[in-house]
Amino acid sequence: SDLQKQEERGELLQPLIFVLLVLCSVLLYFKVSLMDPGFVKAEEEAKAGKSEEQSMVIAQVPSHIKMRRCGYCMVKQPMRAKHCQLCQHCVRRYDHHCPWIENCVGEKNHPLFIVYLSVQLIVLLWGGHVAWSGLYFEQSWDWLQHNIFLLMSFLLIVIFTIVVLLLLMSHLYLISCNTTTWEFMSHHRISYLRHSELENPFDQGVVLNFWKFFC
Repeated sequence: SDLQKQEERGELLQPLIFVLLVLCSVLLYFKVSLMDPGFVKAEEEAKAGKSEEQSMVIAQVPSHIKMRRCGYCMVKQPMRAKHCQLCQHCVRRYDHHCPWIENCVGEKNHPLFIVYLSVQLIVLLWGGHVAWSGLYFEQSWDWLQHNIFLLMSFLLIVIFTIVVLLLLMSHLYLISCNTTTWEFMSHHRISYLRHSELENPFDQGVVLNFWKFFC
């Protein structure tokens, strides 16, 4: 049959890989959106501020800067944590609340969020290539009627690709500096950063920052 001939020629391999990437993207989406991003629990208060990274930074911060208790959920916030009013929890190494996944991006799901964006970008680029290869341009009304949906799909893919690419690049830059979106945008309002002797007390070099983030 035609299907067997295509399989023998290896023509089914690329569509199969594309479908698997799409499936992987969907599974990653649900995983990142449903998992605990790093909620601070009341029973963990005793451990707050005792990690190696936090101990290193505390030495750079004046002694009068104390870790505060959250005014919303009343737990003692570890360094780099922030309360999310949408999730109604304090989140460790809070980055931002993502409306795409309806969940916070924090200590536990941030690395997986980067993997999700990477897979999503590959799918969009591949889909854009497929859509573009199916377009042939003619200056006629009939051509537009027959290709309007394909053209709109291509334009949407281009828009989403640009958004995902910019988002991924910005996150990779922040990871290379060992900072978060919240810390980057609100540096002047965060006491342990505003009063620190260093501009970014968490930065340990690009290689080590990436290693500690992903590993």
